[in-house]
This record gives sequence, structure tokens and C-alpha cells, in this order.
Amino acid sequence: METERGTAAVLVPTLFPERKPMTPAQIAAGIQAALIVQRRAVTFGKRPFAAALVGPDNDTVLLTHQSVDQVNHAESELARLAYKHYTKEFLWQCTLFSTWEPCGMCTATAYWAHIGRIVFAASNDQLYELTGPGNKENFTMDWHTRDVLKGCPQKDIEVIGPLENEGKAVMEESDIYWSRTRSNSG
Repeated sequence: METERGTAAVLVPTLFPERKPMTPAQIAAGIQAALIVQRRAVTFGKRPFAAALVGPDNDTVLLTHQSVDQVNHAESELARLAYKHYTKEFLWQCTLFSTWEPCGMCTATAYWAHIGRIVFAASNDQLYELTGPGNKENFTMDWHTRDVLKGCPQKDIEVIGPLENEGKAVMEESDIYWSRTRSNSG
């Protein structure tokens, strides 16, 4: 913008503002926030998948969501809701925490919602191991979050996971649900 005295600096938000690094304690707390939602979901007979969106300060939980069914996953539903409420610049500084590694659909939805960081406790491979082959409640795909994002060089989305300790806890707690479905698989 030109002024009589010269050029004035105009502050335009950047689409990719800097993200604050996360501490191990913040990572553990974010997974715990998602795990609380997962526990509640399992109590009500729902699938053991949950997500939490944490703000740019890496501490404030902004939104949580559980899996609704095989099409309406926790992470994709949370990302859609977040996109309705926050700007792209703000979401770029946020972190999506998930009890399980987001599938291809959920990773792509987080990408389009412009969420800058994804943290997950347990991997897609661990989910397949836990649910068993042919489980009609969970047709695990052999895709991984990092693989989906390889084809998206325009955004440097940070991915953290799987997490050893948190992943074990998620697997143990999820087995409450999956142990009932394994006998029905095949």
C-alpha cells in the first residue's frame, strides 16, 4: 500500500504460518484427549476411533469427535467441522490427534482442511493385526498417512506416529471392542 511518506507494510497472513514444536508431554496429552473420547464411544457400543483437534499453543483442545460408522470417521468428521469454524491459517498451526492412524479418506480430509500436523498413537498395521483378516467391522486398507501425503508436495504436513507407549494403550483398550468382532469375521 502506497502512502505519501513511502511504502507502508501491510500485514497479510501467510497461508503457512510457523507451527510451534511439540513437547513429548503435549503429544501424550493430545493422545489422552482423543483416548477419553474413544473410551466413551466404546462404552456406548461405538467403534474405537477418536480424534481431538489441539490449537496452536499445543495445549488447548478445540474439538473432539468419535467414529460414527464405517463412512463417517472421527478424523474426517472432525476436520470438516474444524474447517467450518476456523481459518486455514489458524488450522495450519493446529494438530489433529488420533487414537489410530488416519485412513486415506481421513488423511485427505485433513489435507483439504489445511490442518498442519497429524499425530496418531497406533498404526494401520497394528489395527489390521488387532481386528483380524476379513473383519466385517473394519476393512483395513494397506495405506498409510505418510504414503497418502507423499503425493501432496504443496503442503508440508507434519506427521508424528505411531507412538510406542500410547499405541500399546490404544491397542489394549481397543481390544475390548475388537475382541467381540473378530469371532464374527471371515
